[in-house]
Amino acid sequence: MLTRAPTKSDFDEIVRVIDTWWAGPTAALAHPIFFYELGQAARVVEINGRLVGFLLGFLTTDQPPVGYVHLIGVDPAYRRQGVARRLYESFEDNCRGAGCRRLKAITTVGNEVSRRFHEALGWRASIVNDYAGPGRHRMVFTKDLSG
Repeated sequence: MLTRAPTKSDFDEIVRVIDTWWAGPTAALAHPIFFYELGQAARVVEINGRLVGFLLGFLTTDQPPVGYVHLIGVDPAYRRQGVARRLYESFEDNCRGAGCRRLKAITTVGNEVSRRFHEALGWRASIVNDYAGPGRHRMVFTKDLSG
């Protein structure tokens, strides 16, 4: 399992497979800004030369910066094999190296798979009402890196 920064061909593959991996129209979430302008924190996992997972994230301009996970995907054939954990650990290492003291991610309320995954990796979850606009509550995950 190789974890590394994505290339342009990796990004093209992410856009090609994301709707299949997520079982729905989600390709718009893999906006090119997360590769071209914010891609220094993005990570991919490959096995035997095949892309099997990706994490699109970025560092905020806050001081110190916050590492923000925007989107993660794992090939359904490779789920429950440590790919997502590997992506998060690599992202966290990069964030620590960039001086981040906190990580953040969000999901929809009721996404229990995401909640359990984040909590297993040491993240805290809280529901924030109206986070994404009126009536659009979100589960906000944070992880303290300062300790």
